[in-house]
Amino acid sequence: MTTVLCVPQWQGSSSPNARRLVPGARIAAAAIRADAHVTVPVLDTDGEREAGVRALDVLTENLRLTREALAGIDDAVITVGGECAVDLAPLSAARARYGTELRVLWIDAHPDLYTPRTLPSGSFHGMILRTLLGEGPAPLVPEQPLAPEQVTIAGLRAFEPDVREQVEDYIEQSGIRRFGVGDLEGALDGLTGPVYLHVDLDVLDPPGFGATCYPEPDGVEPQRLIDLVSRIDTVVGAAITEHAPAGDGNPRETEVIRRLGAALRMVG
Repeated sequence: MTTVLCVPQWQGSSSPNARRLVPGARIAAAAIRADAHVTVPVLDTDGEREAGVRALDVLTENLRLTREALAGIDDAVITVGGECAVDLAPLSAARARYGTELRVLWIDAHPDLYTPRTLPSGSFHGMILRTLLGEGPAPLVPEQPLAPEQVTIAGLRAFEPDVREQVEDYIEQSGIRRFGVGDLEGALDGLTGPVYLHVDLDVLDPPGFGATCYPEPDGVEPQRLIDLVSRIDTVVGAAITEHAPAGDGNPRETEVIRRLGAALRMVG
């Protein structure tokens, strides 16, 4: 049994198109077949900047609401955003359940390893993975953070220019595995045990899928991503994030999301 958890949160993004993430989440969630669909009633207010993080108060309350929704679900969960930060509660729950055996495959054009100090915009979706690793704004850091050796980043190709060297050094020194677009499939080597799969749709090449807040050139072709996902047969949780279409969306791009959801081989 599988439940799609729709979390239409946008406040973690500072993009001028961030509010497109709300209908984007609903369109994406509706495109994915599952045994049940649940929508988290997240706040839709701007919130206040605190401790270097935009809308920290809203993000904290939305985290509580998402945890509350998850507590009532016994199925495997596919979380649909919304920006990347919607995955904070679901991935933390997977870490608590599977412990250090859990492996996280983070498929994203961006590292999401910034901190309030290194990301002047204060956009939490750029800090989410670092927070899951135990370094982030105190109200959002999980009780049981991930260890770097549990994490693989794939499709990475875009950094904040002023702090790229710092983030590159962190990745190297921490031992996080990383793969770019050219060697994407290498991310599956050694990926055993329970896997949590996070997909930020901006990993895709914009001509094939451009409905994101931060499209980056030279990305992954949609079919290649779908093929990669279909090869993982131990997915205990997943997230598909950052769908930000104009208007009612592009049917061709919605079909990519449908096929991506269908490729997930959920267990647990």
